[in-house]
Parts: sequence; structure tokens; C-alpha cells
Amino acid sequence: MKKNIKYKSISQFEPSFGKEERVALNKYMKEGGWVTEFKKTRELESMIRNYTGSKYCFLVNNGSVSLLVAGLACGIGNGDEIIVPNFTMIATPNAFRLLGAKIVLVDVEEKTLCLDYNKVVSSITKKTKAIVLVSANGRYPSYDISKLRNLCKKKKIFLIEDSAQSLGSFYPNGSHMGTEGDIGSFSFSPAKIISTGQGGAIVTNSSKLAKKIMLLKDFGRRSGGNDVHDFFGFNFKFTDIQAVIGIEQMKKIRVRISKKKMIFRKYKQFLMCNKNIQILDNPLKDTAPWFVEIIAKNRTNLVKYLKNFNINTRLMYPSINSQKIYKCRGDFPISEMIAKEGLWLPSSIDLKKTDIKNICERINDFYYKQ
Repeated sequence: MKKNIKYKSISQFEPSFGKEERVALNKYMKEGGWVTEFKKTRELESMIRNYTGSKYCFLVNNGSVSLLVAGLACGIGNGDEIIVPNFTMIATPNAFRLLGAKIVLVDVEEKTLCLDYNKVVSSITKKTKAIVLVSANGRYPSYDISKLRNLCKKKKIFLIEDSAQSLGSFYPNGSHMGTEGDIGSFSFSPAKIISTGQGGAIVTNSSKLAKKIMLLKDFGRRSGGNDVHDFFGFNFKFTDIQAVIGIEQMKKIRVRISKKKMIFRKYKQFLMCNKNIQILDNPLKDTAPWFVEIIAKNRTNLVKYLKNFNINTRLMYPSINSQKIYKCRGDFPISEMIAKEGLWLPSSIDLKKTDIKNICERINDFYYKQ
């Protein structure tokens, strides 16, 4: 490799905002909007509700808060057990631990990285209050979602869907992810399919839960403009500035999803003959991949090699049981393997085909030279 060559920098991820967002923000500010949560927030909630097919949608500060509010609405508290996958972003268990719940970690399926159903069943106790299904990278589990939903109904426990990575992804039965459980949660952080900088959404088809969520996110009052608080709540409100951006992002969601699917297909095309890596598959008919994920042999050296060419990657999540605040032993072979060998490749929504080809050529060269 020649020294002092400057290679184009390829980020693992960059958000994508266009002229439409800038124009809409400028127009909103000129109109003298109140900036805080108001009409634009209601408009974006309506768009998400219509797109996902949910009856109710509430926008909140971020995806972590959406899980926290979901837990509060379900009455989760001190001593309750919550079943959580051992492979997920740490926000998932943290939201429920903040409420005093005991986190029960369960391993995931090898092909989907979603909760292993049999291990969920064996982990349920009399103290189990909820099961949290994380649709990893927009994937659904190998078993039918109705199987998990029926289990929760039988055991009288809540099913909460952490669909932070799954806007634009559907179950084979046609329902949008996040709408099969009692409550669904989405994130709009910079790396998601649509972004408002920060932000999250809670969806539900339950009028009872919807009423609780509405009160919880606005200080426990029945309506704004008064200071009468009959219920316990916080300030988890959104802002209209974020909503203006989100509205423009939602207008382009089908195009953005198409780009994500194209990126995934191109990676598969260029890496299909490389036996040293495994691309974690996504059923593109139903789902929109958030990132492109691979299981890579000699991952550490591959990351360093790609960095030499200014190609940036990101290690997949450490297993939750290995994190200091959750340190514990258990039977977690899949999530622990992902932690050692899993790698997120560059997956920006505006990634060009030539960039993908270049990345894949470098990956193939690395293994060829070994």
C-alpha cells in the first residue's frame, strides 16, 4: 500500500437532510411559531399513526424516553421482572431499570438477533411484568409474532416492542413493527431511517394506555394551559422545530427505504463469494435494514485495514451481560458471539454504489491477502 495517499473518507453513518427541511424550517420560523410542541407535532404524530396503522401516536424527547414512558404506562415498578434481549442497545434495559425493575436477560436467535422464544418461556416467573421484543435492524423473529403476543396474553404480562431501528419494517402479516404489542417505541436519532436530531414516538392501539401516556408526558395534567395535576407525570414533550424536520423526512420515507434496500442488495452482491464473512440477512420484502451487519473473522484487523483507506466501521453492541452495570454469567452464546465478531459496515442513506463497491473490494482484498 502506498503511503501518503489521501482516500475519500467514508463514515459508518451520516444523517441525511435536504433542501426541503431547510426551506420548511425557515418558513416555520418566519410564521412566528411557538417552537414548542403544538400543531406541527400533532401533524407529525398523525403521519406516523397513519403510516404504521396505529390508533394512537405520541412524540417524546427521544427513543429512550419512549421506552421509559411505555414502562410507566404499563405500571412497571420496583421488583418487577422485565425480559430483555442480551443483544440490544443499552437504552433498552436502562429505561426499565430506572423504574426499579429487575432486568432478566435472554439470548437471541442466530439468524434474526431477536428474542429466542424458548428461552423467553423458560425465563418467565410470577414476577414477570413485561417482555421487550427488540426488532434488531428491522428484522422480525423466526416465529410468528402472534405466538409471542398470545404467550403474553396467557401469562397476563405486557408485550413492549422496542422498534427503534424499525420504522418502515413490517411483519409478514402486513402489520407495522411496533403495533403488535401493547406499546411500540421508535427512535428518531441521527442514525435512524428518519431523524429529527433526537426524538422518539410511542404507538399503541389501547385507549387505556393512550390516556396514561398523554398524562405522563405532560406533567399529569389533562390539558395544557392549566396547572391542575390530578396524575403523576413529567415533561416528555416534543418540539415543533423537530416536527417540521420530521414531517419533511416522513414525506421522503419511501425513497429513503428504497435506498436502504439498494445499499443492502449491493453489499450482498459484492460480498457473496467471501467465505470469511456472513452478512446477516434481512427479508427485504417486509423490512428496511437500518445498518448492514456482518459476522467477520479476524474482525479487529479488518477494522484496522479498512481504516487505512479512510473507511469507518462500528463494532456491534457488546452483550448486555458483559456491561459493567449488568455484569452477570449466563447462557448467551449468540449475543456473546455477535459482540466478538459482529461489525456494522458503512450504511449512510446517501451512500453511493461506487462507494459500496470500493468498500467491498477492500474487504475482499483483506481476506485475499491473508
